[in-house]
Amino acid sequence: MITRRKLLKSTAATGLTLAAGGLAAPALARDAKIRLGYVSPQSGPLAAFSDADRFIIEGFLASDAGSNFEVIVKDSQSNPNRAAEVAKELIIDDEIDMMLVASTPETTNPVATTCEAEEIPVISTVAPWQPYFIGQQGNPGDPGSWRPFDFSFHFFWGLEDVISTFTAMWNQLDTNKSVGAIFPNDGDGNAWGDPNVGFPPVLDAQGYKLTDTGRYQNLTDDFSAQINAFKAANAEIVTGVPIPPDFTTFWTQAKQQGFTPKAASIGKAILFPQAVEALGDQGHNLSSEVWWSPNHPFSSSLTGQSAADLAAGYSQATGKQWTQPIGFVHALFEMAASVMGRVEDSRDPDEVAAAIAATQLDSMVGRIAFDGKGLPPFAAANVAKTPLVGGQWRLQDDGSYDLVVVDNSDHPEIPTGGKMEEIS
Repeated sequence: MITRRKLLKSTAATGLTLAAGGLAAPALARDAKIRLGYVSPQSGPLAAFSDADRFIIEGFLASDAGSNFEVIVKDSQSNPNRAAEVAKELIIDDEIDMMLVASTPETTNPVATTCEAEEIPVISTVAPWQPYFIGQQGNPGDPGSWRPFDFSFHFFWGLEDVISTFTAMWNQLDTNKSVGAIFPNDGDGNAWGDPNVGFPPVLDAQGYKLTDTGRYQNLTDDFSAQINAFKAANAEIVTGVPIPPDFTTFWTQAKQQGFTPKAASIGKAILFPQAVEALGDQGHNLSSEVWWSPNHPFSSSLTGQSAADLAAGYSQATGKQWTQPIGFVHALFEMAASVMGRVEDSRDPDEVAAAIAATQLDSMVGRIAFDGKGLPPFAAANVAKTPLVGGQWRLQDDGSYDLVVVDNSDHPEIPTGGKMEEIS
């Protein structure tokens, strides 16, 4: 049987290398542009992750390097099955040369798994590396069986980074170290609550007592059981990684039931200003991980824009407040331009995958290099780590919220704007 890969390699047109701005441009098939597939959750409960997609993609295509590309966008609808379906469409029907995918394991993993099976190079981001890598293994519970990928690559931070960041923020406060956890039954929740690689062993080693009531289903409408358990444990800290609507439900019910911890450090759900604004004044001093902000000291390899420039451009173009995925979606397209600028044949998946693996790129989100730094050996070939700091949402006089970096213990190159404060 002739696979699509063999067909492409046997029928690829002669490459043509162009020059633009003194830099080598990507190798192109004659009279054709390089085809990128891009999948993200543009609708459904995770849609906030994709608010900046159109702005970033239009900016990329308008850049000098972007003029060599065509981007075909698909919506995962926040559904893993749909993510796999559209990935297959992009590979088989649209005949893409490389896949880009962003935003939570529910989108990154099915797309990356599909690409690996079809031998199509894929770069993913905006999911901690453990659920990305371990979640795609045939037996996630058996480390001895884990194998690296040939065509799948990922850049982001890991659970060790968010745990370090959250505990550093908590250690700025005077608490009883009793922590209540809300971990959903999804890729992120299962990873964060994992007894081996998640929060439990690290918190235990640092003297924290974790109350984990077990995995709940996304879009739950009643968190009374969790709230009662946290009150019984006198939890002064809450953490978790719920989807945005679930945290709104939990926090509203917690307030109604008289539960107000000193700190609530929540992944995923309160990354976005609109999610915090939906809580009214009850969002003040909620804390979260900060992967990217206008104050990060990084710039674009595509445009030379600083983080502040990119955030301001987004706000000017859309009338919306900046959000963290802006930097990482931009970096995905920086990666695409960098990789395809270093290959002779953009249709050769082996050559493209090798170019991804050799990447050493100073990007909008910091340095991206698959050099194994900060990673266990099993993930070193497929993962590049990016910086993580901690921040708090501060209510402004006009009712909006500002995300202030309050801990940079692991990355002092990223400036802080204040100290951790108790929820009142």
